[in-house]
Amino acid sequence: MKSDTPGGGDRPTSQPITPAAPASFGLVQAWWGDGKGKTTAALGMGLRAVGHGYRVHLLQFMKGGADSVEAVRGEYNAIAALDGFSYENLGHYGWHALNDGSDDANHERQAQAGLERTRELFDAIDEVALERALEPDGPPEDGVHMLILDELLYVAERGLLDTQTVIELIDDKPDSLELVLTGGHERPTFLEGHVDLLSNVAKNTHPFDDGRRARRGTEY
Repeated sequence: MKSDTPGGGDRPTSQPITPAAPASFGLVQAWWGDGKGKTTAALGMGLRAVGHGYRVHLLQFMKGGADSVEAVRGEYNAIAALDGFSYENLGHYGWHALNDGSDDANHERQAQAGLERTRELFDAIDEVALERALEPDGPPEDGVHMLILDELLYVAERGLLDTQTVIELIDDKPDSLELVLTGGHERPTFLEGHVDLLSNVAKNTHPFDDGRRARRGTEY
């Protein structure tokens, strides 16, 4: 349809989402840096994939800010309303070694639980033909085309999982699965040569530097 803007031109219109299979998934992407936007970028890719009818799952290793962030983040509500996108959080808040009231030993247990859950999903997805469309409302064990491991790189940076373990996860992923890793402020040099895309989200300025707290609708 024609645009109502003064410049004219064509405005793309949305189409119904029909379950489909991606033609060229199977890469590994990693997003790191001290800037805002790593999880946001991953969620944006997930949204884009779902819009093409692909199946996406988000597994969050840790998502914190215990006293400044609500337990229910905006993305959870949006994902729950969107067929083809699912999520799970390992059930704790706060950041490792930051004296925010969370238990560091619990972070270690949750990191291990996330590793085991990822391997469980890999084993299940290995049994699925990802070259076909998947039911949008099925559990992730029935197959996903994109798996987002949110904050996995932060977990490795904090030493909660060994970097070699992360490399082994990458090596063991199902061939046609698009794997997305986020997190960490330090350059994950251990990933070089093991990922297809490595993006640095660098901070120039950040509202937190002025003492502003996380805001509903932007940070959570």
